[in-house]
Amino acid sequence: MKIYSTLLFVCLMLCSATISAKERQFYQIKIYHLKTKDQEKMVDAYLEKAFLPALHKAGIPQAGVFKPLEADTADIRIYVLIPFKSLEQFTNLDKTLQADKSFVDNGKDYTDAAWDKMPYTRIESILLLAFPGLPVLQAPSLQAPKSERVYELRSYESPTEKYHVNKVKMFNTGDEIGIFKNLNFNAVFYASVISGPRMPNLMYMTTFNNKEDRDAHWKAFVADPKWKSLSALEEYSHNVSKSDILFLRPTNYSDL
Repeated sequence: MKIYSTLLFVCLMLCSATISAKERQFYQIKIYHLKTKDQEKMVDAYLEKAFLPALHKAGIPQAGVFKPLEADTADIRIYVLIPFKSLEQFTNLDKTLQADKSFVDNGKDYTDAAWDKMPYTRIESILLLAFPGLPVLQAPSLQAPKSERVYELRSYESPTEKYHVNKVKMFNTGDEIGIFKNLNFNAVFYASVISGPRMPNLMYMTTFNNKEDRDAHWKAFVADPKWKSLSALEEYSHNVSKSDILFLRPTNYSDL
């Protein structure tokens, strides 16, 4: 019964799309959990000198690397956002990277780290499928330097798979995405989580020049007549059971 429910959820999610899944990107969010500044330095060097250049050569021109605005010294985290054209590109990535000599040479300190000098505590991975309303990753158009920018990563959990499909529909058919676009939220992606620890849920990222810019945008969103009308519709009620907000800042070597 559990397998049937999962298959039904996937079918509903994909069938709700207005364009084929082949035209929509998949995203991986890798979260490095670290204990020390030395680990942070090693992972930063690996991502900047080896991983991102290898992604570019593998046909992935843009990937994002972010850190929380408020650092947790007990759990230092680095977030990496990678877009994929297909699941095949995703599953073949490790093989592609190992065939890149520059990646192997430049990433040795990280990849050949000893068992007692681990470069991280653990890596968390979330796999997502882009919404039809924004099928591919978008680089933000911001004026502020990266050191001042605020990127907002949100996760909306739903009480059931059916409610999740309803919330996805609200973004696409209901055009919640269009409201964000009209208000210049500079969204990077909107996507359903297809493998992760908080399913059923969706995630999206919006970007701003600074915290004041972020607050002004959300004030305009809450007051927007289209949002007020959309959020008042009974058909979209109770489709979010929990929301999480994380404020991030791009590293100086991030593509996004």
